[in-house]
Amino acid sequence: MMALSNVVNAYRKRPALLAFFCLGSALFLSSCGQKNEPWRYSGPTMGTQYHVTVVPKESLRCTQAEMDERIRQSLEQTNQQMSHYLDNSELNELSRLSVGESVTISADMEKVLRLSEQLYTLSDGAFDITVGPLVNLWGFGPKSSPEDAVPSEEQIREAMALGGGDSLKLSGSQFSKSKAVELNLSAVAKGYGADKVAEVLDACGSQDYLVEVGGELFLKGLSPRGSTWKIAIERPGNSLAGQSMQRLLEVSNKGVATSGDYRNYFEKDGVRYSHTIDPRTGKPITHALASVTVLAPSSAEADAWATVITVVGPEEGMRLAEQEQLPVFMLVKTKSGFKERYSSAFATYVQ
Repeated sequence: MMALSNVVNAYRKRPALLAFFCLGSALFLSSCGQKNEPWRYSGPTMGTQYHVTVVPKESLRCTQAEMDERIRQSLEQTNQQMSHYLDNSELNELSRLSVGESVTISADMEKVLRLSEQLYTLSDGAFDITVGPLVNLWGFGPKSSPEDAVPSEEQIREAMALGGGDSLKLSGSQFSKSKAVELNLSAVAKGYGADKVAEVLDACGSQDYLVEVGGELFLKGLSPRGSTWKIAIERPGNSLAGQSMQRLLEVSNKGVATSGDYRNYFEKDGVRYSHTIDPRTGKPITHALASVTVLAPSSAEADAWATVITVVGPEEGMRLAEQEQLPVFMLVKTKSGFKERYSSAFATYVQ
């Protein structure tokens, strides 16, 4: 996405949540002018970075150092389970599993696979954790050609035949495959990693914190200022320089993820090819959705749903948002600029 070091950006998605620490590099605005000195933790994970901010209180059951160690252990465990790049990860062991063979999986892997199965069904295959061969074919994966190239229709059909989310079988904690497919969880693993860190903080008795793993967020309680956490949605652009804010959100007790297709792409013969691949067609998306921000009960759900909506586009994405009562905010490209659209459940976040 480290091992999950360099994790493949399976559809995918570079977060567009504006990253502002007071110091200049995190993902929120609320630490500025804080009332209490927060505990901050950061470091590398899953081919990206994590940032955690905790508002300390006397009720905490962990010291600052203990919390640091538990956070790192949690992320290492998630990485060991879900990395596409660690040869001995649980995920890669499942990819190597023989057709028809059954194996017991960890509780964490079961949760992620069940979420993936649910979204595969709800999206009619737009969310597919076996999409890796297509991503590689189009030049956006770890096994890609170094040169930008547009594959032939035959190559696309061959790559599509190597995938298939409907070939994955779950029965309780037993996993099996009806087809020799490889799995990649890059569209959900970082969000799940943020959720697992949140569990660590909850176990330490923390009531107020922000967790960010590679742009995927989980926020709880209040910021160091004693107010609701504030995060900013970035206005789309092709450069990291001169980032600007489209909208400021006040969020708490939610997972948040933003997906956009406006940075990672290539151009060939005057045609722009997005890194976001639709597993149903085998080709990059062509619709006008520039970015989508999703709020959900967990960061993993927000992470996965942001990918789904990015793939299916603004019309189908809004239908799904209303059907699932998801708070969703979209920026759609028009001839005159970007137009905001949001679901009914997001209306309470509009200021």
